[in-house]
Amino acid sequence: MPQLRLALAQINSTVGDLDGNADLVVAAATRAAEQGAHVVAFPEMALTGYPIEDLSLRRSVVEASRRTVGTVAEQLAGAGHGELVAVVGFLDRDPSRDPAAAEVTGVPKGSPQDAVAVLHRGEVVVRQAKHHLWNYGVGDEYRHFVAGDALNVLRVAGVDVALAVCEDIWRDQLPAAVASTGAGLLLVANASPYERAKDDTRLELCAQRARQAGCVLAYSNLVGGQDELVFDGDSIVVDASGTQLARSTQFAEELLVVDLELPAAGEPTRERDQQTAGGLRVLRTVLSTEPVAPYPPLAQPPAERLDDLGEVWHAIVLGLRDYARKNGFSSALLGMSGGIDSSVVAALACDALGPAGVHGVSNPSAWSTEHSRTDAAEQARHTGLQLRTVPIAPMVAAYDQALPGLDGLAAENLQARIRAVVWMALSNAEGHLVLACGNKSELATGYSTIYGDAVGGYAPIKDVPKTVVWQLARWRNDWAQQRGQTPPIPENAISKPPSAELRPGQLDSDSLPAYDVLDEVLDRYVEQDASIADLVGAGFDPALVEHVVRLVDTAEWKRRQYPPGPKISVRNFGRDRRLPITNAWREQVSPGEA
Repeated sequence: MPQLRLALAQINSTVGDLDGNADLVVAAATRAAEQGAHVVAFPEMALTGYPIEDLSLRRSVVEASRRTVGTVAEQLAGAGHGELVAVVGFLDRDPSRDPAAAEVTGVPKGSPQDAVAVLHRGEVVVRQAKHHLWNYGVGDEYRHFVAGDALNVLRVAGVDVALAVCEDIWRDQLPAAVASTGAGLLLVANASPYERAKDDTRLELCAQRARQAGCVLAYSNLVGGQDELVFDGDSIVVDASGTQLARSTQFAEELLVVDLELPAAGEPTRERDQQTAGGLRVLRTVLSTEPVAPYPPLAQPPAERLDDLGEVWHAIVLGLRDYARKNGFSSALLGMSGGIDSSVVAALACDALGPAGVHGVSNPSAWSTEHSRTDAAEQARHTGLQLRTVPIAPMVAAYDQALPGLDGLAAENLQARIRAVVWMALSNAEGHLVLACGNKSELATGYSTIYGDAVGGYAPIKDVPKTVVWQLARWRNDWAQQRGQTPPIPENAISKPPSAELRPGQLDSDSLPAYDVLDEVLDRYVEQDASIADLVGAGFDPALVEHVVRLVDTAEWKRRQYPPGPKISVRNFGRDRRLPITNAWREQVSPGEA
């Protein structure tokens, strides 16, 4: 069978940086050509970054994307790589619609399309738009794109190669359409964001679609952080039986090169010469017909796989690193109480930005315990982060004098907000990105002080339940020990009962159920949309369920004002779960359901 050397270019694009992204494409394509690749496939929207949201509705952005993809084709040819076939994700527009025409109801302004371009010999020889738009979960593509209606099949070195874009392979129609064309290889450009256990789902999907299409499937995925989303790479190649042939590194840029033996393109037949398949127009383009001369295949060792908690840790680190880097920050600042949340965030920040770029601030008050100071100091010694102490007791006293009589929750929140004023002042003076240290359990129940511990520019663990925060701390310390390094998180920060330390002897358990129970209720209510009746029927105490659900429902206004943070769950607060703040609906347990 004919051979074909395929490269999957797993790159980290920045939304809107077309010139910078074009440089990444040219550099990766050049490396692919130098390694003897015949085809190089890039992720979805590689030239523009993803998701670009309402930038797709700007005609200037669409036209810049179209110009840039043509320029990349010229640059590759000018560098002597014109014979390389490059498949590049970019922002296009529907050629059947006049972009200057009056707006049409139900059609995104300017008719933009999420597309791939095939570059060869200095030209854009093929353009194909995504057929199926992603419009569930965090996807909102009906708002931003017009669907395409064509399935392109390229003949490259005597092999037929079909094209698809991300969501296309999540639908059942595509494999049969590809099978009917006789393609030997299906290239899929993707910008599929990370969530826990999704890598297993992707592999199973790719294997299933390869078997259904009867061909090798190559899945090229984006890597990097973009606001709340993290793209984990994890590009995959499977054969026609669904067996994995190659898989790339997770959470890192990589050029995955794999040698394939593929069936020779067949002679035209009535079925294969058909003009439509699965409701799509089939368009065939011949780039080269002669098979490449036989050559020895490359040996590429498989990439090391991360376990579940390792994936979560690396996803958060990448999300934080890219949020800081792409927004012009080289350092971060956080309040360090010696508690589990701030200790984990400090360790994440050290991994993302390097210890020299992490600035911790200890803000002891009249109610701070001694271990809150010593645990933060121990972590600074273990990691090398910068730690300073700014006591807030004198500031609290000044407020007490100006606002006499504050007590209870008002006095507690005042302390939290004074800490935040200190953090933001240092951020303004020194240019650090302030990190909020709240976890998903606190965010769900409103157990945070707005304009206090909820202040900041980024919230690394906002989608991490409290029980998983402890698991991540253990994982990171074990990971360090396995490598002969000092564990970054003090043992006392992991083992001591959590407390906001805003009143004498305060513990989280004074206000919230035990976290193992709370997180189970929150998982079912927030991520699985269970009702109160469902939760009570599952055996949870009715009073506890009512209490937790009320906390969640009344805290939406706080969540809307919380900083962005990386999505790691099936359903995060923000892009995934969108509920009205002003909302009189209340879940009830009907008589007989309890």
